[in-house]
Amino acid sequence: MSKRDVLIVTCALLLSNAMGGLDNTIINTALPAIISDLHGIELIGWIVAVFLLGTAVSTPLWSKLGEHVGNKRSYQLAASLFVLGSFLQGMSPNIIFLIIARTLMGIGNGGMISLPYIIYARMYKNPRKRMQVLGFVSASYSMATIVGPLVGGYIVDTFSWHWVFYLNVPIGLISIILVQIYYRLSKLPESKGRVDYLGATLMTIGLVGLLAGIEMIGATDGMVVSAIILVSFVILGVMFRVELQVEDPIIPSRLFKNLPLMIDFGLFTLIWGAFIGFLIYSPMWAQGLLGTSALIGGATQIPGSVTDFIGSGAVAPMRKYFTPQKVIAIGIVTLVITFLIMVIAGVKAPYWLLLVAGAFEGFGNGACFNELQIKVQQDADMVDVPIATSFSFLIRMLAQAFMASIFGIVLNHALRSGVRHSGGTITMKMLNELSDASSVGSLPHQLIPQMRVILYNGLHNIMILSLALMLIAWGISIWAQRLEKQKLARAINE
Repeated sequence: MSKRDVLIVTCALLLSNAMGGLDNTIINTALPAIISDLHGIELIGWIVAVFLLGTAVSTPLWSKLGEHVGNKRSYQLAASLFVLGSFLQGMSPNIIFLIIARTLMGIGNGGMISLPYIIYARMYKNPRKRMQVLGFVSASYSMATIVGPLVGGYIVDTFSWHWVFYLNVPIGLISIILVQIYYRLSKLPESKGRVDYLGATLMTIGLVGLLAGIEMIGATDGMVVSAIILVSFVILGVMFRVELQVEDPIIPSRLFKNLPLMIDFGLFTLIWGAFIGFLIYSPMWAQGLLGTSALIGGATQIPGSVTDFIGSGAVAPMRKYFTPQKVIAIGIVTLVITFLIMVIAGVKAPYWLLLVAGAFEGFGNGACFNELQIKVQQDADMVDVPIATSFSFLIRMLAQAFMASIFGIVLNHALRSGVRHSGGTITMKMLNELSDASSVGSLPHQLIPQMRVILYNGLHNIMILSLALMLIAWGISIWAQRLEKQKLARAINE
């Protein structure tokens, strides 16, 4: 490949990264309008969770597919699924159709965000140049998350939420076509053994079943829910037994015998599970409680996008003065402040308070991600660095998927309780419309304050749960700092 070809392919892959950043922020901006139009407030957890779960379970499979058919074909297939899922979401006539389309999009997203890193490694043999490219990757994603809420809000306010999803279609097609024309390799990579299809199938069925069981809590008979969750755990248990016997397991069991690595994974789980609560529900807080437009509601995510980049960049300077675990602790404390603000905030809290909370959230998330990702690669054995890095991504996606479902249950419980106590004056349909400022005018004016209190109770409980997760993470961080100090003392004595 010529230098021009390499540059064009790099730009094409950066488009995929930008699409991921756009979708992560645009969907949260458009959610209030979507659930208002499709009457899906009770399934809001599914809308987010299925995308994250599809991304999580498919990520390790795309890299395996790339070993057999080539990363070029794998990337094009993944991007095609992402584009198709986006198009179908824009056409969704009901909430179930949208959830199915979003699952398809999530499966494509798993390959679209992971395969480019493998392709970069093949195109840029020089580590220094590769690091420069990865800097552009981070910048493109951050820029997309800043622009996303503004673009999404404008589209929802000016046109309709359907066009939010159509936006990805031409971008994705351009990326696929450019990769087809300009990305050329002399030969396919050699296969590294048989793909663990059985393990992959069991993992997918087990995780999807577990997610479905969690989502059904409170809406389906308790015995049915318990049976689904129990069967899911059994399937996951069988998967781990299968993984012990295959040549190239998707998740090697030796990872779980590494205590520092398990601490890293645990912190990833708690931090990413908590911050998804702010990411999903801060636009709804602004639109449903404060009556802002979609554009202004989406802007609650902009401070976090900016400070995320700042927090990530601050890790290297902080490492000159602090140990890795202390850097992580600083990020966790910042996230604790975020949720303290949200817990203290009342139903009439000013808009600027959401922006301040978002700024703290972004900095803490950026600092924790950068440091934890480095620690995972340092704590893993050299042979396990690739799989540990991949598994840390899987952990983050699963944490977000399952917590999105649990947050949905918390919100639904508060909404149903409020509807029951209203004596029939407030319905779930009315609460659906409350979440979108453009439809509030059709609601009985005298009932709006009461409806906002009901919505606030659900959002407030979500923030309390997120705060609890962050306090647990803080406790683990304190313990990890003690282990770090003991390890350093032993190294000095030796």
